[in-house]
Amino acid sequence: MNLIENGTHSTDLGPVVANFLGKKVRANQLLRKNDLEWEGGRYTVSDGADTNSESEALRKFTPGQKQLIIFWSRSGSTELLASKLEDLTHADVYQIALKNSYPSNYLDSRSRANRERATGHSPAIVTDLPSLDRYQKVYFGFQTWAMELSEPIKSFLKVYGKYFSNKEILPFETQGGFGIGSCLSDLSSLLDQAGAQNYQIKPALIVNGNRVDEADKTVYKWLKEVRA
Repeated sequence: MNLIENGTHSTDLGPVVANFLGKKVRANQLLRKNDLEWEGGRYTVSDGADTNSESEALRKFTPGQKQLIIFWSRSGSTELLASKLEDLTHADVYQIALKNSYPSNYLDSRSRANRERATGHSPAIVTDLPSLDRYQKVYFGFQTWAMELSEPIKSFLKVYGKYFSNKEILPFETQGGFGIGSCLSDLSSLLDQAGAQNYQIKPALIVNGNRVDEADKTVYKWLKEVRA
């Protein structure tokens, strides 16, 4: 592992751990499986393009499909979790993309996210999501940052939240071991602010970022429960 001089974190990207619609997924938090070394995801690097340096943001739309997976991922864990859901549900896929990706360096990314949170200026997203009218279930993937929704997810909901009316929302989340925080209440508040009506938020799937590769049984059990 290529360690920074102070020995606290690595600059290496993780190995390829999955193939998601033809794209190689690197879940960089898996580099440190030991929870003490992991430190809740501190210092986890990204590829500097929000896990899309080797390809465009993932898109999959099929005729007649009533389920859609929407997610954003910085270091690959949420993307890996989304790939497991797609494998089990065969749902359509939409990966949220930013106009200006976060830096690969963790500390730089954290500083930017803190500024965005403090000022209320969430990052600009690519706005190419087609109509959600035909979808009944939306699997919605996000991260807990500072015990809140990540800033890109907030941006997405401000733009597209109104289109979640009359839908069943199935949240899936990767986090640093400190819990989901206010993410679900944030989700509901942002949907309401955007004008969404008659939506239903199901219990969330919550997985530690450094354990997503071990989550197959957890994902399968959660799907059975929320779709019962």
